Amino acid sequence: MPLQKPLLLLFLCASLSLFAQKKTYHKAYYKNGKLKEEGWMKNNQKNGYWKFYYRNGNLKKEGRFKNNLEVKYWYFYRKDASKEKEGHFEKGKKNKWWLFYDDMGHINHKCQLKDNQKNGYCLMYEMKKLVRAEKYQQGKKIKEWTDFKSFKRDNNLSDLRQ
Repeated sequence: MPLQKPLLLLFLCASLSLFAQKKTYHKAYYKNGKLKEEGWMKNNQKNGYWKFYYRNGNLKKEGRFKNNLEVKYWYFYRKDASKEKEGHFEKGKKNKWWLFYDDMGHINHKCQLKDNQKNGYCLMYEMKKLVRAEKYQQGKKIKEWTDFKSFKRDNNLSDLRQ
């Protein structure tokens, strides 16, 4: 019998711990009745996958949160549902490669970002063809190329893989 009380206490503590960390699914709506946002909450913070919508019902953006901060890969869409951009977040800040799309759905440009600003290369495209490259350091443009031959000559292309 003396073993029962510690086991009961352990069970109650484990149950309370699980209850305190319970995940809930949240939905919010616009006044017109359309879904505005939906996703997982944990301890009153956005945690897990979320989707946000325009008033017309089309998807606006989607991605993951951890402790109310954007993390991992996110997708952004225009009001007409076409893809606008996509990229990585780390602790709520844009980082790594980001892709930006034109109205036809083609990549318009892609840039390396760090802490929400350009830091590295930006490659500009027209009709799926590279037409210009730029290099940035902490948001400031430090170099530009208008032909691939000079860009290739001046750069270590393995930098593009980061």
